This record gives sequence, C-alpha cells and structure tokens, in this order.
Amino acid sequence: MKFFAVLALCIVGAIAAPLSADQASLVQSSWAGVRHNEVEILAAVFAAYPDIQARFPQFAGKDLASLKDTGAFATHAGRIVGFVSEIIALIGNESNAPAVQTLVGQLAASHKGRGIQQAQFNEFRTALVSYLSSNVSWNAATAAAWTVGLDNIYGLLFAGL
Repeated sequence: MKFFAVLALCIVGAIAAPLSADQASLVQSSWAGVRHNEVEILAAVFAAYPDIQARFPQFAGKDLASLKDTGAFATHAGRIVGFVSEIIALIGNESNAPAVQTLVGQLAASHKGRGIQQAQFNEFRTALVSYLSSNVSWNAATAAAWTVGLDNIYGLLFAGL
C-alpha cells in the first residue's frame, strides 16, 4: 500500500506544474465573472455535449430549455460550479495542494463508480473553456493560465479514474 502512495505522489509531482501567482490571479478573476452563472454553465455543457446530459438519470432525455427552469437542475448546477469554485479558491497557494488532491481524488472516485470516462471529463473541459472564453475577458494569458490549471487538475483526476 505504501508503494501506491509513493507512486501517486510521483505521478502528481510529474504532472502538476504549479500556477504562478499571476496565472492563479487570472484564473480566479475570470472565474469570479461567471461563478454565479451556475445554470447557464451547466446548460452550456449539456448543449455542447448531450452525451453528458444523458449520464444524469434525472436529466436524460429531457428538453434542456425546460430543464433550466427546474430546481433540480439549479441544485445540481450549483454543486458542479461550487466544486469548481472550491478548487479555484485553493489554487495559487502551494500549501493548499493536499486539499486540492483530496478533493479531486474524491471526484475521481465518485465518478469512476458511475462509469464516467476521461472522454466525458474532456468534453466538460472543452465546454467550460468555451463558455469562459465567451463570457469573460479572455486573452492569450488567460487561456494559458486556464490550460495550466486544468492540466494540473485533470492530471490528478485521470490518475484516480
């Protein structure tokens, strides 16, 4: 068991290039501009990738326009965006790395049990970045910061799937 813990730490060390303070600030400030758009963010993900919507039993096969006005949709969107917000609040401070690893590890474990594949996570990432780039001030530096941050998170996530 100790071997697996050491191996996991080596993998994390190899894939996680920490964000600079400037990059963390760019991610955090751009996220601040949309973090209260929970329903719109999840709707954008589902619109771009209906296969993701199909993975949610309570939303599968339902019209997205009508779903957006339901409490169940708003609640679930709040959970997803809240998780992203929690991670973003922790970035940029190396002492928060264990907390990020724990949170992302829990996400990986819960989604692995539901059969969620890397492909769906990559689709979510693509839709999220598309939403961000259309709804916040977006330039090459912001895009690069998000790429580094998401690469770090996804490296941890995929190590746990």
